[in-house]
Amino acid sequence: MVDQEPSAISRRRTLGGALAGGAAFAAGGLLNGCAARSDVRRRDTADPWRQFAGCTLNFVSENTAPTSAIAADAERFTALTGIHVNIVTLELSALVQKVALDLASGQSQYQIIYADSYQVLAPYADGLVDLREPASDDSLPGDDSDLADFFPLQMDVSGRFGEGDRVLALPYDCATMIWQYRRDLFEAHHDRMADDLGFDPTPGPQRTWEEYYRIARWFNDNVDEVSYGTGHQAKQHDSLMCDFSNVLFAHGGQYFENGEHVGRFGAVDPGPSTLGSEEALAGAEFYSRLLSVADPASTTWDWTGLGAAFAAGRVAMCPNWHEFAADNERALPGKVGYTTLPSGPARSANMYGGAGIAINGNTAPNERAAAWLFLKWATSRKTQLRNLTGEVGGATPTRSSIYSTPEIRRAQQRPTGMPTMLTAPAVQQAWKPEYSGLRPKIPMWNECDTAIYTELSRMLAGDVAPHRAMRDARDHIDRIVSRGWVAAE
Repeated sequence: MVDQEPSAISRRRTLGGALAGGAAFAAGGLLNGCAARSDVRRRDTADPWRQFAGCTLNFVSENTAPTSAIAADAERFTALTGIHVNIVTLELSALVQKVALDLASGQSQYQIIYADSYQVLAPYADGLVDLREPASDDSLPGDDSDLADFFPLQMDVSGRFGEGDRVLALPYDCATMIWQYRRDLFEAHHDRMADDLGFDPTPGPQRTWEEYYRIARWFNDNVDEVSYGTGHQAKQHDSLMCDFSNVLFAHGGQYFENGEHVGRFGAVDPGPSTLGSEEALAGAEFYSRLLSVADPASTTWDWTGLGAAFAAGRVAMCPNWHEFAADNERALPGKVGYTTLPSGPARSANMYGGAGIAINGNTAPNERAAAWLFLKWATSRKTQLRNLTGEVGGATPTRSSIYSTPEIRRAQQRPTGMPTMLTAPAVQQAWKPEYSGLRPKIPMWNECDTAIYTELSRMLAGDVAPHRAMRDARDHIDRIVSRGWVAAE
């Protein structure tokens, strides 16, 4: 059963959320004072999948493509296990509030949790089950070697927090920002563009951001089929931080020292912000210049608005989440190309925004095992493949072995019934550490995120210069981080 609350909104759908300054709980203190509760019954059966038949689990999730597909397929899980799953979908900030209250209460109203890497996994890591426990339980189907089938980057970002080997979530959602462009227009105007610009304009990581800027200006001045060369998700919103971060990282900037490690594994105390570095200032200056030639409506768009503008033929190219490929292919069949983002002085960086699914640490032993069966099923090869082809499919597989199957290899070429798989070559490259863009995985990230996109918005409005925006954001972040991760009673 799916219960979609009225505040739920659609996709990526709020990747960063808006719970600035939300409830926090001290590490190690999340599970204190647990009230007594009865466990679910464990049956004596030869079928290990049906040990908990008759029980009911609750799954709280952001409204994402994987959960839409899982909800449509949930009766298969019930038929396999006898377990019923109620699925509640929420806008991300509302989800975070419910998870925080559930963990603090010592109860487990929601046994299964969509664990956003930054607003759930990082702040509430000690309230989640270490999944190595059920994975190594011989009485449950499967074994812990199955965890190795997930992409290493996704497992680290979406499944771990801090040092050590704990696995707190299974990779479930893997949204990634890539370069989306009107392939038909690039091909039609290729020779003239190359002559005018003095370089091959074919998109790919071999292109630089400076060349991207020049291509955008060329479309503005020379092409009637689109209104502007580029569009961006530059609304004062988490989307602006995501869009800017691709440029920041490409220029060698970071939000904190050792930023790639902090982004991949997480930290409670990342140290002082590095947004005042020369690399960060160069990234901000370029981003301001790039937005000056972009569609002016960019400052009103988040990822959804940008996706709609691109699909409507308003812009020739944009950086956006790869999952918009399905919308692109419906609106512009055969006309869109996908590749990794341009390179800056340091590298090509492609923002990764994945999340995992986790088990509430307050669950009783049998209930915990039943929840593990759902996690295993929801992220299994068979389920992920079926989700790609279902009526509400489009979720991108997080198991690496799926991409080597003949069916998926064929789906990466047109014609295809799996339009999201047209992005597979680009996103697989973007999931390599040298191409990935990772925002800081810290418990107080949401407040830092708000400080960043607030200052960037002031910069784009012309209220402050790029260097001032970066230094003001740095100072605000340092004040947030210096307070530490404070417990709420």
